[in-house]
Amino acid sequence: MQVSRIRALRGPNLWTHHTAMEAVVSCSESKIAINSIPGFEERLRARFPQLPPFQPAGRNSVVSIAQVLELATLALQAEAGCPVTFSRTTATVEPGVFQVVVEYSEEAVGRLALEKAEELCRAADEDRPFDLEGALAQLRELDEDVRLGPSTGSIVNAAIARNIPFRRMTEGSMVMFGWGSRQRRIQAAETDATSAIAESIAQDKELTKKLLAAAGVPVPHGRIAANAQDAWEAACEIGLPVVVKPKDGNQGKGVTVNITTREQVEAAFAAAEAYRDDVIVERYLPGHDFRLLVVGDKLIAAARREPPLVIGDGVHTVRELVEIVNSDPRRGSGHATSLTKIRFDDIALARLTEQGMNADSVPARGQRVLLRNNANLSTGGTATDVTDDVHPDVAACAVAAAQMVGLDICGVDLVCETVHKPIEDQNGGIVEVNAAPGLRMHLSPSYGKGRAVGEAIVNDMFPDGDDGRIPVVAVTGTNGKTTTVRVIAHIFGKDGLRVGMTNTDGVYIEGRQIDSGDCSGPRSARNVLLHPDVDAAVFETARGGILREGLAFDRCQVGVVTNIGSGDHLGLNYITTVEDLAVLKRVIVQNVAADGMAVLNAADPIVAGMADICRCAVTFFAADGQHPLLAKHRALGNRVVYVDNGALVAVEGKFEQRIPLAEVPITANGAIGFQVENVMAALAAAWGAGASWDAIRKGLATFTTDSHNAPGRFNVFHYRGATLIADYGHNPDAINALVRAVESMPAKRRSVVISGAGDRRDEDIREQTRILGNAFDDVVLYQDACQRGRADGEVIALLREGLKGAKRTTYVEEINGEFIAIDSALARLQPGDLCLILVDQVQEALAHIAKRVAEA
Repeated sequence: MQVSRIRALRGPNLWTHHTAMEAVVSCSESKIAINSIPGFEERLRARFPQLPPFQPAGRNSVVSIAQVLELATLALQAEAGCPVTFSRTTATVEPGVFQVVVEYSEEAVGRLALEKAEELCRAADEDRPFDLEGALAQLRELDEDVRLGPSTGSIVNAAIARNIPFRRMTEGSMVMFGWGSRQRRIQAAETDATSAIAESIAQDKELTKKLLAAAGVPVPHGRIAANAQDAWEAACEIGLPVVVKPKDGNQGKGVTVNITTREQVEAAFAAAEAYRDDVIVERYLPGHDFRLLVVGDKLIAAARREPPLVIGDGVHTVRELVEIVNSDPRRGSGHATSLTKIRFDDIALARLTEQGMNADSVPARGQRVLLRNNANLSTGGTATDVTDDVHPDVAACAVAAAQMVGLDICGVDLVCETVHKPIEDQNGGIVEVNAAPGLRMHLSPSYGKGRAVGEAIVNDMFPDGDDGRIPVVAVTGTNGKTTTVRVIAHIFGKDGLRVGMTNTDGVYIEGRQIDSGDCSGPRSARNVLLHPDVDAAVFETARGGILREGLAFDRCQVGVVTNIGSGDHLGLNYITTVEDLAVLKRVIVQNVAADGMAVLNAADPIVAGMADICRCAVTFFAADGQHPLLAKHRALGNRVVYVDNGALVAVEGKFEQRIPLAEVPITANGAIGFQVENVMAALAAAWGAGASWDAIRKGLATFTTDSHNAPGRFNVFHYRGATLIADYGHNPDAINALVRAVESMPAKRRSVVISGAGDRRDEDIREQTRILGNAFDDVVLYQDACQRGRADGEVIALLREGLKGAKRTTYVEEINGEFIAIDSALARLQPGDLCLILVDQVQEALAHIAKRVAEA
């Protein structure tokens, strides 16, 4: 077994809506089926007993070794605690070669699981040991390292429940919600609205107290101490007992409470100074430690915190009791679990000494042994939910404290006897406010019920009805994608939207190119969704990107399939037939939102058939308004777009809009059929995305196919009385469409300049010149950068073969170099001639043509 071409499908893809690992697995002929390997399954299950039963698949009803790899990869993740359920193995056209697809929740874990599954299979095959527990421990550890912690995870889960898209921006806890201009960002429990100044204030404990006191919020009196001697003097001024802590601290680090002696003050000062030079001494407030969580202008949750402690049983030592407590599966070493292991360190030992004990002391049954003075979950403390007990005055005081500091999400630390009564009535006070507060104690308290704090944060960022999404239109098909994308983007611009667009020419934001080259894949689309100045996005979605990574989005508002025809790029990546290609292309419409719109070409039977798998509404378009499918769809009151009496017609029920083709310059008054189809698709998409009809009319009336606005898309030039047309058509369907278009244009003599992309099938390359040979007098064949793995001269030879028996062509020339070929064709032109130039290096070739035109 050989595992190769491992891909992480990071969005909806050919196989599933989930993220998944895809691998190509090649099996030797003698080991394709596991029943051909004596004892293999028994050895496999001995090493991994949790492996589920095998289900034979395929015509031969056998279990392949590739299926074993698939199920093992899935099962290893599941046993490690990952929420995964989907997997699949599919045989390719190559004997013994399979595509294995397995869902993952974290990409790194999915990759490691695939690696471990391969190790397991080889161990079973070769009868070697396999460390299952070690593999599972590795997977669990990696999963804990890379997955979001409970605080950030709760916010993400709340966003998912609200249908708000999210994207993890770093390996840490920074997450983006929504898209484009409607996005919001968080890092743990901080949002993009959390002021840096407010955070600085919260870190400055002395300044915080001054502001809270000014707002009438009860706070303990205290001051900064310059040294240990000054700290003791401050304690005497304030009155014992006192608290000593760093001026700028977090998670209770360096905090010592309930200090009553000079020795304790000096030790506490040293502990605090280790974290910050500025140390505060303040009045100790007796009572319980409460954490109040404020989001926006509301108190969302409250918890009573207890310092880490153990309770004696009269048998075990303190050290043993700590080990027993830490064995609780809810306790971990970081923030990934609901509780943290108790630290049995020097601070704990010092606290034991204060109680007249040491690590080997055996506390009496029921005796409470404190291991720290401060109650903080990060040091092993516990929390009890008291949200329902909070007095309205206490809640108002907490909200006032958060707003005085300026924090949108704020953890307020309150010390008092009870939250049932106002703070002033019990000599309590707010001792700190915290930016980016931990949420664990509210999500999974040690006692009491958890609170929906993630939902509260999401609701504060996104009001009801706001899902953070911008209109996203995805366009796929064999031909016309780029032009359709550009027309849709142009219409959106006329509607006052700032548009992000990707296509085979580059990435554009508000018409400005920010990246060049073929940008029709998911990476470019994700960059557009990341851009804060984008109000709507239009993506050309090519087959290659879907195969490599899946889609860039979880769902789009509009999905457009222009056509499938006879296909393109067949034979690559196991997409060998037109039907295979259609299954891949329909991924777009399968992932349109339920309230969105699929725009389908009714005149293309394979595209029209995609309506059966759409969970959304469908708009059919076709030039023939009497097309049976379109007519039926219209009769049912659904949306259709067609051509009637020289006008584009959009109909839904009794609603109708007409736009004369004479007002749509790209169509040359309807003479260029493929542009009419592109315009119908674009009109339907803009309509489906909610564009105004005024914008649609203006957009269609002002869109032109010049080389700047739509490079390589039927760009027309005039050269010494001859007409030049530059186009990127590169498959038989596109060539047919171009031939029909130029035949409607007058010309004395017609010539064409063409090469062929080497990654097409031989028959596709031949078919292009077979079509051209019946429509053009002169044919100039060239070889340049588009060989793509073909031998020198191989592509031109195939093009030559296609010209055998040509009905019209009388002159054929072979040239090495695209620009030389263009110059050669131009040199033969006479006034009244027409030359179709099928460019490969679009931008460079157009610049070359423009230069020759200017020189003429």
